[in-house]
Amino acid sequence: MARSGPSRRGPGAGRGGRAAAGRRSGPPRSRGAGRTGKVRTGDEPRPRRSGKGVRATAEPLPEADLGRYLKKRGRHAQFLVAVDGVTDPGNLGAIVRSCEGAGVDVIVVPRHRAVHVTPTVAKAAAGAIEHVPIAVVAGLPSALQRLRDSGIWVIGLDDAAERSLFEIADLALEGVCVVLGAEGAGLSRLVRERCDLVVNIPMAGRISSLNVSAAAALATYEIARYRQ
Repeated sequence: MARSGPSRRGPGAGRGGRAAAGRRSGPPRSRGAGRTGKVRTGDEPRPRRSGKGVRATAEPLPEADLGRYLKKRGRHAQFLVAVDGVTDPGNLGAIVRSCEGAGVDVIVVPRHRAVHVTPTVAKAAAGAIEHVPIAVVAGLPSALQRLRDSGIWVIGLDDAAERSLFEIADLALEGVCVVLGAEGAGLSRLVRERCDLVVNIPMAGRISSLNVSAAAALATYEIARYRQ
């Protein structure tokens, strides 16, 4: 009986055979982070993408004419929100979203020292900028005086005010404009002087005020609640 000669299988022979040899050859493969949370050799970070594979072109949003909203339409009393110097786009977007849900007719923003519609604003508004007109005015104090001359009550929000938002009662049934102050600074002096009434949002905790977008949501829905 012929005696078998030495094995001619190359490196990697035995358990796993050529597969074992193949695993040891070539560049290391990416396996992601292990239990330690460290990325192994050969891994490359993947770029983050926020798009969904869709690209669209849209016309710029037209600026609303404030004069169109000064007159009462039928039984519907005017409902406006004015923003005094808000510069954070995320806050403005959240304000627009709350206004759309509460039924606000138009948002008034000053042309200078304030944020306008940007991609960040549009994203935070979640589509609401397509449904709420935005009027850009040269000066907010003069615009508020124009509202007052048209019989619209101008109500400012300020945490230092003595009267509560929840005390406006039947005033909410009239034409009304809620004025929101800038983050930190609050209402400017000239804007405050143009307000018929300045109210606060009662705070039961240890902080003195809400974020401007949260205050906008609470105030607009309080007025909407009265009007139901």
